[in-house]
Amino acid sequence: MPDPVAPADRLDLFVGDITGLSVDAIVNAANSALAGGGGVDGAIHRAAGPELMRYTDANYDGCPTGDCVISPGFGLRAGHVLHCVGPVWRGGSEGEDGQLAGCYVRALALAAENGIATVAFPAISTGIYGFPADRAAAIAVSTVHKELKKYDGIECVTFVCFSDAAADHYRQELAALGRGRDDPVE
Repeated sequence: MPDPVAPADRLDLFVGDITGLSVDAIVNAANSALAGGGGVDGAIHRAAGPELMRYTDANYDGCPTGDCVISPGFGLRAGHVLHCVGPVWRGGSEGEDGQLAGCYVRALALAAENGIATVAFPAISTGIYGFPADRAAAIAVSTVHKELKKYDGIECVTFVCFSDAAADHYRQELAALGRGRDDPVE
């Protein structure tokens, strides 16, 4: 039976702070030690509170690049955090595209396994890790669009960008799928 809501119709874009969203899960652009760093990772750890670090320290021995682990959201409005470790950009010849796509694949699989219906992703690896923003947006949108065909229970995936300039890359990719709107999920 075909999916009652086409994958492209389950994709949205939000410009703002991911830590304040009321979704089932937000994705953390984590480091491999799950140690809470700068950027999105630091903001999520600060908003969630110290319980987040205690939980990941007690339950995981880090996470490899391209993979993802799950935790409760603690002080966040989101019930869960999916910690994805994106690749450091090294010019594109060391498997970075596949590693980045793996973050989205694994995060959506974990979401489905845990009954998570709404997920918000930041622009993984585009900050200090240096992944080109336009390339990362194309990988994110195409990978999530493809993976959503497997998961009817995931009702909405929101791509979250901190600025309009960053969101423009996602707008272009979403428009190619027939999506031309930004729907805030707050």
